[in-house]
Amino acid sequence: MTHVSSHPPHGQSALRTVQVLGGGSAGSSAHVRSLAAGLVARGVRVTVCAPAEADRAYGFTHVGAQHVPVPRSSDPASVAALRAACADADLVHAHGLHAGLRATLALSGLRVPLVVTWHTRAHAEGARAHLLRLLERRVARTAAVVLGTSSDLVDRARRRGARDARLAAVALPAPRTPAQPQDPDLSPLKLRAELGATERPLLMAVGSLDRHRGYDVLLDAARSWRRLDPVPLLVVAGEGPLRAVLQRRIEDEELPARLIGRRGDVADLLSAVDLVLLPSSWESRSVLAQEALHVGVPLVATAVGGIPELVGDAAELVPYGDADALAEAVVRLLGDPAHRELLKERGVRQAAGWPTEDETVAQVLSVYDELTQTQPLV
Repeated sequence: MTHVSSHPPHGQSALRTVQVLGGGSAGSSAHVRSLAAGLVARGVRVTVCAPAEADRAYGFTHVGAQHVPVPRSSDPASVAALRAACADADLVHAHGLHAGLRATLALSGLRVPLVVTWHTRAHAEGARAHLLRLLERRVARTAAVVLGTSSDLVDRARRRGARDARLAAVALPAPRTPAQPQDPDLSPLKLRAELGATERPLLMAVGSLDRHRGYDVLLDAARSWRRLDPVPLLVVAGEGPLRAVLQRRIEDEELPARLIGRRGDVADLLSAVDLVLLPSSWESRSVLAQEALHVGVPLVATAVGGIPELVGDAAELVPYGDADALAEAVVRLLGDPAHRELLKERGVRQAAGWPTEDETVAQVLSVYDELTQTQPLV
């Protein structure tokens, strides 16, 4: 195991870092909290610049970091507030593309190294896609180091002109054990009853109801499941602009599916489902995929982005946009308990090989050390 000093070298003050977070996905926000906790424990001063609601949800101050509320906006007042927070920093670490842009603007003229972690990629078409490329290029070329959470994000940063792009070690903060839900009223049987799946298979997808999530293909696949006995129930947890469109399809086509809205109990829901489905057009280190494998729930996912390298042989992978292949994989797994058990075993084994939180902090500290030219912190 790599040991990281909990105190700065003799005669040196503690390294001062600013972590910049935008609106923040669940994955990037949880990562920043985990990273802040590890850095603080190792004697690093951490300031997290994020919207006020992010600190309420993720508790950066609870792990010893200072929180400076900065809106996600790139307006002059927000950039000025961010610049003030970064004024005495030894290094700034932005998480996400838009956070990277705001950090780039805030650090203009300052000799402060910038690290940017690309946790995911934005989705845009037409003129917005051109603007997105320009934004990616500016952030990639400004950052001293770009850390990508999947190999294709590292390649994307290099194509956009990054001077130094590397694969990030990103740990999944360990979820609660599903066999021991925090709330006794959220036992698997009670959750299945609440969702209407006491005597039928329960399938789950989680994520914002956006176009790139592939829920249109998922509903196409659900038509095939109606011939099964009993008919599986698909639940989709999340909110987004496509809710009305998806709900109309479910009703008009009488599909065995329910939109259950945004949920704060996904870890508990995982204890209740038979299969997890991830039909997206692109994913990096999907938190849902990691949680499913970590707790041993069979996963069917599209072979896109960082998913194949993340899951290895521990999931059923299908092409994006192929409703028939998705439906066939689900039907095959539901009819083959032995293969489901094999996937569970493989999933737990695959998850055991992912970076730990200590390894994630150690990698980040080594990057900080390079850029600040301090004595080794790792």
